[in-house]
Amino acid sequence: MQTMNARDSVSASLAECFVTIEGSRYNFMQAINLEASIEKTKAEVPILGRTGKGNKSTGWKGTGSATFHYNTSIFREMLYRFKETGQDSYFDIQVTNEDPNSGVGRQTIILKGCNMDGGILTKFDADAEYLEEDMEFTFEDFEIPESFNMLSGMLE
Repeated sequence: MQTMNARDSVSASLAECFVTIEGSRYNFMQAINLEASIEKTKAEVPILGRTGKGNKSTGWKGTGSATFHYNTSIFREMLYRFKETGQDSYFDIQVTNEDPNSGVGRQTIILKGCNMDGGILTKFDADAEYLEEDMEFTFEDFEIPESFNMLSGMLE
């Protein structure tokens, strides 16, 4: 029985995050965590001769969440512009995971057409060691320009 080598796990903190807003690309090194996923939308399909219904995928919805150190006003300024003008902002997020100790190499995902659900305007916490903020968002498309390598033993 072949098993994965421990060194092939990917370190959780060895990643890069870039945000592109209106042509400006920012290295979002203040990111603490980010997770994006898609949820498939499905239709129930009645099928003659079966007691149960089938399921057909009809589309998808992309959602994500991120936590950042509370030390940039970029997202607040986007929310302020929306409040003042009604002009919403869409942006791209690129995440690359690469652990030099792992044999899987690197993976890059680009989330396209991201749009914040809202955001923190201001905060303080006299009892905290540092401040952070959470952001929920949706995205409309994604690309995978780099994929992890197949581990030895995965494909038989």
